[in-house]
Amino acid sequence: MEIGISTFLEATSDPVTGGPVNHAERLRHAVEEIVLADQVGLDVYGIGEHHRPDYAGSAPVVALAAAAGLTKRIRLTSAVTVLSSDDPVRVYQSFASLDGISNGRAEIMAGRGSFIESFPLFGYSLEDYDALFEEKLELLLAVRASEKVSWRGGHRPAFQNIGIYPRAVQDPLPVWIASGGNPESAVRAGMLGLPIAFAIIGGMPEQFAPLVDLYKRAAVQAGHDPSKLQIATHSHGFVADTTDQAADAFFQPTQAQMNVIGRERSWGQPYSRATFDAARSLRGALYVGDPEFVAEKIVLLRKNLGVTRFFLHVNVGTMPHREVLHAIELLGTKVAPIVRKELARLKL
Repeated sequence: MEIGISTFLEATSDPVTGGPVNHAERLRHAVEEIVLADQVGLDVYGIGEHHRPDYAGSAPVVALAAAAGLTKRIRLTSAVTVLSSDDPVRVYQSFASLDGISNGRAEIMAGRGSFIESFPLFGYSLEDYDALFEEKLELLLAVRASEKVSWRGGHRPAFQNIGIYPRAVQDPLPVWIASGGNPESAVRAGMLGLPIAFAIIGGMPEQFAPLVDLYKRAAVQAGHDPSKLQIATHSHGFVADTTDQAADAFFQPTQAQMNVIGRERSWGQPYSRATFDAARSLRGALYVGDPEFVAEKIVLLRKNLGVTRFFLHVNVGTMPHREVLHAIELLGTKVAPIVRKELARLKL
């Protein structure tokens, strides 16, 4: 089972000064995080694409490439690429370039995007939200499969027998489907035989079991080998030396950012400490605690959903850089070894 980090390169208000976080500094911190994650034995680091002032990750592949030459084994992925508002040819070229720089460690996680700022920014209509993703995923997979491609669709200019370069080191370049829990996404990923990543940021992770089953059934019906399917989850969380330290450090920045998003989406009740504490219980969606407790939750996730990869989304709102680095260190040196030892014991 792979264990890694995901982030949106949060640049919310500084918890100490209350002022804005410098985007350039946050990008440099991301490179430091990736290098440390590689050094402590984590498997993957993912950056999500967003186009708003409270996140610095509008071009994830650039930050990942900055770290590629400084790392040796960690896999580097988007988390996610908003494929609906991007050009699939350029997405492939960018990540194929990253694959070359990293010598075969790049991945694409493609999604429709729960944040929609990129649609008006790049001239797309939300009325085409689903059609855009379906068509652009088809083109991305075509470009991945063949050096020369002919294409005609409804949302991009046609082209005939044109070569797409550079080609990725990996053949094929890994493409994941990202989903927040949409059944259609699970079926699509299964039918295509693509790995899937579920964002589980509320409720109980075990409630995603029907979606996992749906994904696997669709894959089998399409003729894919179920033993080769890969399932990832992405959940918020934080690791510290003690559970109380983790909870106290993570709550305030998480509350602040969740309330911002809640106001934007009319969620109603503000995010409270009671909500936070309930979510960090053993069966909740927050992975907040000391290494032993976070490891216990990851093992439970494996039992319930059969995941092959786990992303810990470390900072929902801006946190002190040194605390984030310590959390990454604990995830790699304490949590991951406990998880791997227990999974081997249980033969999971």
